[in-house]
Amino acid sequence: MTAPKQKRAHEPLCEMVTQSLDRYFEDLNGEPAVELYDLVISQVERPLLEIALRETRGNVSRAAQMLGMNRATLRKRLQKYGLNTK
Repeated sequence: MTAPKQKRAHEPLCEMVTQSLDRYFEDLNGEPAVELYDLVISQVERPLLEIALRETRGNVSRAAQMLGMNRATLRKRLQKYGLNTK
């Protein structure tokens, strides 16, 4: 018998991002960060797109609406990350 999952207090996304970035800079150990903006955007954007597609069962029109972007833009972003619909 497994123990029930404990509910975690919901932490705002911005706080989780801040913690991750703090760890990232600690791991750099004084080395300069390079192309940090692109790194962060790509690390957040891909799972966001994957989850939007999952939640809409691959419906690009509904996923685009959920994300607040047009379908063509979403298709372009999906192509960038090699994400296929269906």
